[in-house]
Amino acid sequence: MGTLHIIDHPLIQSKLTRMRDARTDNETFRRLLDELTALMVYEITRDYPLREIELTTPLEQTTGRVLDARVVLVPILRAGTGMLGGVLDLIPMARIGHVGLYRDPDTLQPVEYYCKLPPNLEDARIILVDPMLATGGSAIAAAALIKSRGGRHIQFLCLVSSPEGVAAFSSAHPDVPIYSAALDRELNPKGYILPGLGDAGDRIFGT
Repeated sequence: MGTLHIIDHPLIQSKLTRMRDARTDNETFRRLLDELTALMVYEITRDYPLREIELTTPLEQTTGRVLDARVVLVPILRAGTGMLGGVLDLIPMARIGHVGLYRDPDTLQPVEYYCKLPPNLEDARIILVDPMLATGGSAIAAAALIKSRGGRHIQFLCLVSSPEGVAAFSSAHPDVPIYSAALDRELNPKGYILPGLGDAGDRIFGT
């Protein structure tokens, strides 16, 4: 599990605890997801490159620094789209791709049904997002699709992960770091994370 990074900032942990609570309604769950995602993105972009620019303040000319990276955000449909707002609040210029995968209820294996990614991924900083890293199948398949289109600098961002999912993803993509707010205990026989927070998609969209 060498690629796993747990982001244990107190604000992140407090918001995650409220999201786990079954009494939290859909509206509050979505708001907390936005806030938690933004906090996590703040943490994982610490090493992004900067470039200097000249500018004029109200008092004089000076030099400042701005982000010097092409950022591509790739949510795994459908639950991953719930994390878009939190990332775009901080990086509004990010380009957005989509990868559509669903988990076969019998085999628990991912099935691809959609993939649309921006061009020229080779030098982009790519943030792959999905609230849950459960079996790892969807995240593994999504990262492989991104790599097949030329993506090299990939980070995987999730809220909650399982030991099984982390092990599987790390084995398949040892070069892709995983950033998670929590490593939970285990998967149940249906592939849900325990204690988890339920089906993230259902709680985001109220289905």
